[in-house]
Amino acid sequence: MGFLARREHSAGELRAKLLERGYESTAVEAVLSSLQAQKLLSDARFVQEFVAARVRRGSGPMKIREELRGRGVTGELMEEALAGLKAGSAQGADAARRKRFGAAYPKDMTERARQARFLQQRGFTMEDIRKALKGDVEE
Repeated sequence: MGFLARREHSAGELRAKLLERGYESTAVEAVLSSLQAQKLLSDARFVQEFVAARVRRGSGPMKIREELRGRGVTGELMEEALAGLKAGSAQGADAARRKRFGAAYPKDMTERARQARFLQQRGFTMEDIRKALKGDVEE
């Protein structure tokens, strides 16, 4: 309960933490089932909060997908959350670019490449990066 009191966790993440602390796997599975039955542990709720936090931080869909996989979330929940995100990812890339580099678009190829690398590291697709660097983002 201490883990869940601090923040939402995925079932896979909580399982790994409990096993790491030496609890037996049968006891861990029983506790996880009980928490899910009481609706204290929800992968859907975790995914929604995680995606929202990463979007606020300026991360793109590709990076968010990999972070979710690293936390034990795969499949339908992840794809549903990211499907809604893809519609606005060009705007997200533009917002991250403006926050970091200002409103002016890059004038030369060196600056353009630097901004593109920054957006790639944030997890945006090349299509979104292209739109953000050219100013082709629909509001």
